[in-house]
Amino acid sequence: MDNPQKHIPPGEMDEIYRNMPPEEIPWNCEVPPEALVGLVESGKVKPCKTIDMGCGAGNQAVYFAGLGFDVTGVDISPTAIQMARENALKKGVTCHFRIANILGDLKEMTEAFDFAYDWEVLHHVFPEKRKQYVENVYSILHPGGKYLSVCFSEKDTQFSGSGKYRETRLGTTLYLSSEEELRDLFDSCFNIKELKTIEISGKSGSHLANYVFMERK
Repeated sequence: MDNPQKHIPPGEMDEIYRNMPPEEIPWNCEVPPEALVGLVESGKVKPCKTIDMGCGAGNQAVYFAGLGFDVTGVDISPTAIQMARENALKKGVTCHFRIANILGDLKEMTEAFDFAYDWEVLHHVFPEKRKQYVENVYSILHPGGKYLSVCFSEKDTQFSGSGKYRETRLGTTLYLSSEEELRDLFDSCFNIKELKTIEISGKSGSHLANYVFMERK
């Protein structure tokens, strides 16, 4: 698929959350991913002021808040943010959730953070928007702040089509990355500490994903 046809526009993302049962949304998993758990258990990230970029229903934000992190989750979908607030209330943890476009100017963010992460978000961002996104993450982190990005690898075979652009069962298109292009993407703003391909669990099976852990320059 050389000519991508469909990002998930803001309205359609909200429509997914409004009309699809939470358990059927492919990326909505309540169990925290092993890669995030490992980051905490290894001590590479300790409780601090944290932002979840594209938080969806807030599952990862709730996990971190339960460990004592001061977490803010942002998402473009108002329905997802409402779900996230209800999720935090149900789990008895305190999180801050805001409606915001991570590809916009992030004027909603008036504070800086020590740790930022995006989990299965970057493959929704096509190449022409990625530089702006990375600069946004850079702008809201303290110098030396940590950043984790996990997105699908071009080596993954779970989606239809071939090449960088793959179609999902929802009819939307993802952009799958190589390790090298992610190194090039992040290098101007971040010192990369770990860059590797890992296997992550999904509702339709396991996926190969690029794992990039870094620090703001």
